[in-house]
Amino acid sequence: MSNQKIVFLGTGGTIAGTAASALEHSDYTAAQVGVHALLASLPGWNDGQGAERYVVEQVAQLDSKDMGFDVWVKLAIRVAHFLAQADVQGIVITHGTDTLEETAYFLQALLAPSKPVVLTCAMRPSNALVPDGPQNLLDAVAVASSAGAHGAHGVTVVCAGAIYGAEEVQKIHPYRLNAFSAGDAGPIGFVEQGRLRLLRDWPRGQGLTLGSALADAAWPRVEIVMSYAGADGTVVRALLKAGVKGLVVAATGNGTVHQDLEAALVLAMQQGVKVLRATRCAEGRLLPGANDALPAAPGLTPVKARIALMLALMQGR
Repeated sequence: MSNQKIVFLGTGGTIAGTAASALEHSDYTAAQVGVHALLASLPGWNDGQGAERYVVEQVAQLDSKDMGFDVWVKLAIRVAHFLAQADVQGIVITHGTDTLEETAYFLQALLAPSKPVVLTCAMRPSNALVPDGPQNLLDAVAVASSAGAHGAHGVTVVCAGAIYGAEEVQKIHPYRLNAFSAGDAGPIGFVEQGRLRLLRDWPRGQGLTLGSALADAAWPRVEIVMSYAGADGTVVRALLKAGVKGLVVAATGNGTVHQDLEAALVLAMQQGVKVLRATRCAEGRLLPGANDALPAAPGLTPVKARIALMLALMQGR
C-alpha cells in the first residue's frame, strides 16, 4: 500500500519541548521544536520515500495547558480535510499531555473518523537524555498505518506502548512516562515491536453534523463546578449573571451533589441553562437514577461532559 499516506499534524506540547539540561524532566519549555524537526530524527524518515508517504503540517505550537477553541477548530478542519483524501491511510497528531484527553474526545465526538486518528505525546522534553517522544511517535505511526490489517478507525491516544480510546482516556499522573489510563475499560491494545496486540474493539464516535459551520460557530460558555463538603450555590449564581449557557457539575460518588449546590443548579435549569452531572471519581461510570434532579453524562469525565454539552448546544440540542 505504497500509495497510502500518513499525515502528521503538530500542535506543540512536551514532545516538542526543550530543557536547559538533558537531565531535567520537569523544568522545561513546551512547544519549542517544530514537528518537521521531530520527525526528521526518526529511523527511516530520510529513506527517499518520505515525500511520497508522509504529509507534515504545523497546525499550532503551544503548551497544551493553553489549548483553546481556535486551535480545536483549525485542527478539526485539517483532520476532516485529510480524512476525505483517498490516499491518506491515517493521521498522527502530536499534542501536549495536559489537555490531550479533551482534544481526543472533541475530535472523536465531532468527526467519528472511519480511519485512524492517533494523538501522541511525551512526558519528557525532546532533548532529554532519554526522551520518550520518538518511541511514542513510532508507535503512533504503527497504529495509524494499521487501518487495513487491523481495521483501525476512530480517535485513539498512544503513549508508552498503550492504545487508549478517546472516550475513556484520562491523564492520571503528573510526570511518569505512562501517565494515562482508561479506567475500568482498560486500553484498546498495545504496540509491541511495531505490531498491534488488540484487547477490544476500536472506538466509534457520534459524528456530529456541524461540518464547515464549525469555523464560524459561536462556542457556548459552559463551565464546570465541583461538589464537595460545604459546597453552595455562590459560584452557580455568579455564572448565571455572567451569561453561562451550560454547567457541568463534577459530582461526588455516583453523581451525588451537595443539597445547596443542587438547589442552585435546579434553579439554573429553570432559567434555561443546561446542566449535566459527571462523577469526579477516577474510575467507574455514573449510574443515573429515575428520580435524579439533574441529568447525567454516564461514562464521561467532567471535562469531556463539558465538551459534549458544548457540542450539543451548538447543534441546538
